[in-house]
Amino acid sequence: MLSREDEEQLKILSIAHYVVAGLQALFGCFPVFHLVMGIWMLTSPEMQNAKDGAPAGLVGAFFIGFALFWMLTAWSLAGLLVVAGRSLAQRRRRTLCLVAAGLAAVMCMPFGTVLGVFTIIVLMRPSVREVFEASTPVVAASSP
Repeated sequence: MLSREDEEQLKILSIAHYVVAGLQALFGCFPVFHLVMGIWMLTSPEMQNAKDGAPAGLVGAFFIGFALFWMLTAWSLAGLLVVAGRSLAQRRRRTLCLVAAGLAAVMCMPFGTVLGVFTIIVLMRPSVREVFEASTPVVAASSP
């Protein structure tokens, strides 16, 4: 049985996960400029005919690769944080919540660091652990 304080903290942590996920998704939109610039460098005839400097195709490909990597990483982490926030609200998938908290602590500074540390502290409490384990369905092994 969770105390009123644990219930309140899990609710706050769930909401905070959604907020940090939104910030992370917004952060993932920043390299759109690099993506557009890379596509322009690959498709622009003026850039292809330039004789000075690095080949435009190589630089454009680097810009596109950098932007796609950054965007996909940030959006994937945002999605993970949304799932973790929902899992906290449902009191399920404690391990996933711990992994998401660890990744947020490392990759989403400074807000994710605070969120990750507090999430780990709350999820390590024995009373919270019991509630998460009680709500996890046990899969029975089928015998032939």
